Amino acid sequence: MSEKLRLIIVSGLSGSGKTVALHTLEDAGYYCIDNLPVALLSGLGAHFSQAGDAGHQSYAVGIDARNRPGDLEQFPGILKHLQDQGLDTEIVFLTADDATLIKRFSETRRRHPLSTDHRPLAEAIAVERHLLSPIQERADLLVDTTSTTLHQLRDVISERLGNDRTRLSVLFQSFGFKHGIPGDADFVFDVRCLPNPHWEPQLRPLTGRDTAVAAYLGAQPAVERMYVQIRDFLASWIPAFERDNRSYLTIAIGCTGGHHRSVYLAERLATHFAGQRWQISMRHRELS
Repeated sequence: MSEKLRLIIVSGLSGSGKTVALHTLEDAGYYCIDNLPVALLSGLGAHFSQAGDAGHQSYAVGIDARNRPGDLEQFPGILKHLQDQGLDTEIVFLTADDATLIKRFSETRRRHPLSTDHRPLAEAIAVERHLLSPIQERADLLVDTTSTTLHQLRDVISERLGNDRTRLSVLFQSFGFKHGIPGDADFVFDVRCLPNPHWEPQLRPLTGRDTAVAAYLGAQPAVERMYVQIRDFLASWIPAFERDNRSYLTIAIGCTGGHHRSVYLAERLATHFAGQRWQISMRHRELS
């Protein structure tokens, strides 16, 4: 084969957005198969390898908890076999908190695939988390969709999986602690101790992307000191993740509401690292 085949395994909790992720990859040119039994994954990988030169170079398969529990337990060995076959394999795992999943099922009136007359929804979600843990533990990219709309999820999948595979993908994400910490963050920096533009009446309706807020925060010595220390910390440690063959890194910057300080610092950090060898993207969770 002239080019190594790419296989993305999409898994996650029911209601977390797996179908949206697969459709996004399909639109991007991936050959997609949904709800594949884990036991068939090895054979499918061999078929992909044999057909690669004449067909697609990028594939995606969806795997969920409807598999037999014993098959899911065998996933680590199956994954190694796929890699031994020469496939460039990545695992994308989608998750959300229990309250959000319960709300989504209630709104759509869908039945959870593991719920029964004797197993309520909350218990079915807990069972599903346990069954899928062998896959989640090996995920290359964890996506928390708790505070993500369908359109935002499509953008996240397109930006992160559409990047140059040979470069580390680094996402800078701002958020507000009052809305919860992103569950998919590798680093979380708390900047709530910095001067807050929220208490300046003329700045309150603005965001960290506005010139007036940037000027206010840029004039604060504590803000500059925080920026420099986070910047230097990341400059030292991002290469370590790169050497460890990580494909994705998510860096979350949080303030109280996610509108001013975290946005300003995420913007500055993303701009600083954009000129380097990594693939940089940015998301402001509370501004979306």
